[in-house]
Amino acid sequence: MRSEIPRHKTGLLLINLGTPASPRPADVRPYLREFLMDPRVVDIPGWKRWLIVHLFILPFRPRKSGEAYAQIWTEQGSPLLVHSRELAKKVQARLGSRVHVDLAMRYGNPSIADALEHFRRSGIQRVVVLPLYPQYSSATTGSTVEKVFEEVARHWNTPYVQVVPPFYDHPAFLDAYAGAVRPVLQRVRPEKVFLSFHGLPERQVIKGDDSGAHCLKRTDCCASVDVVNRDCYRAQCFATARLLASRLGVSEEMSVVCFQSRLGREPWIRPYTEERLAEEARAGCKRAVILSPAFVADCLETLEELGIRGVGTWKENGGETLALAPAPNSSDRWADAVVTIARDSTRWLDPAAGETGQDRIDERVTTADR
Repeated sequence: MRSEIPRHKTGLLLINLGTPASPRPADVRPYLREFLMDPRVVDIPGWKRWLIVHLFILPFRPRKSGEAYAQIWTEQGSPLLVHSRELAKKVQARLGSRVHVDLAMRYGNPSIADALEHFRRSGIQRVVVLPLYPQYSSATTGSTVEKVFEEVARHWNTPYVQVVPPFYDHPAFLDAYAGAVRPVLQRVRPEKVFLSFHGLPERQVIKGDDSGAHCLKRTDCCASVDVVNRDCYRAQCFATARLLASRLGVSEEMSVVCFQSRLGREPWIRPYTEERLAEEARAGCKRAVILSPAFVADCLETLEELGIRGVGTWKENGGETLALAPAPNSSDRWADAVVTIARDSTRWLDPAAGETGQDRIDERVTTADR
């Protein structure tokens, strides 16, 4: 039950991707349905998406996914939700009473619709939206922004909304992530460091190239982020990897950038994580660390896919130690970073900004009503 909020506040809405309510197939199924029926996630004609999801995925996938979730589930619930809630509490403590912080998930609960409705009923007119995805993709940031504006557009009187852009190269994010990884590097002393990002179909990357002449057209297309590829997920991932490796003192020879979580048979962005793990282990590498800077909170893709299946692949091919470095989760440094990233994008969260003209009007109206 959310508490009542005094008027004249700004709302900060932290949004992550989502999680089922439990590992049971009955709870995994509606979560997968909502996720996979999103046209920004599975961007094929609607009739074809419906057939694939309902006839080939939902009859079988919920049980398999539920078994995977069960391996990482905690007494408190989903790790992603547990960490995200704790992060929201810490961010709230840092911003104070002038800002109300809430948490939502793009799929599942707590929902974006419920969070925005709570803001609306509480008189909050200024909403700052912070999608917790470091790199931009249409399937994550794009889908989340679309959903936010879809929900606010349901009302005649819309709130004023500002969206915090992707923070793949923001120093506060990089410092917080490096702080979480550094102790693992010091303990393992790895020969290789794998920086594994969530993958995307190649066609989605190409689809996002407005020029039609850059993305995946040559081997060095992601060597830098420029005007032509400013919204390219793969290019932003490589930028994060370079900046993070530099902070951690990981040389170019030691670092391996790769992409995980393939679905289906079509080409996804390369190189593939499972293939690179097998290759490096077969080449004689014994000690390595793996992390996934596409996620700010540990979840199925980090804890199960990398921490369990990835480690299995590593050992099956001759490797000895593959340590999973944690995401920033709800660390104090990450909570500080979230505040910095949000404040750098809007004066609405700046305590030194002072009251707005609307605040003064509302105060005069409130005083006259007494």
